[in-house]
Amino acid sequence: MVSTVNKTQLYSTRIDLAENTRLKVTEILNQTLAATLDLKTQTKQAHWNVKGMDFYQLHELFDEMATELEEYTDMVAERVTALAGTAMGTARIAAVNSILPEYPLDAVGGVEHVTALADRYGVYAKHLRAAIDTTDEMGDADTADLYTEISRTIDKRLWFLEAHLVK
Repeated sequence: MVSTVNKTQLYSTRIDLAENTRLKVTEILNQTLAATLDLKTQTKQAHWNVKGMDFYQLHELFDEMATELEEYTDMVAERVTALAGTAMGTARIAAVNSILPEYPLDAVGGVEHVTALADRYGVYAKHLRAAIDTTDEMGDADTADLYTEISRTIDKRLWFLEAHLVK
């Protein structure tokens, strides 16, 4: 399957960012959209399949985290379209373009799911920080601010996950 992240078409807009900047920023945003959709579905995978003594607590935590990610997919996709790009948000596009590793489908216990999600949240958090820097350097403070908002919550969620893993 061919990557579609780099095939963004721009439409006419009165936004005062240069077309080349908008093109590059929408490519970054579409990469984030793919990863966010993937992380959301991986978080739901954990939510549906967690078992063990901490089932209820983790089941609720994972559902809350997935709901946050759903909001972020919308925010990222709408930023793409605000920049006169096309949001690339189908499940197939996300699967091809996500930066995240596949979720371990044999995970059962709470620690297995928490570890798997912590690993993926860590990769995602690193991507967000890089996107903050890149979009800020490109002169798109609004997109950098969007990434900063998402990054704050993702770091908090990573802390929540890692707190379960302390021995």
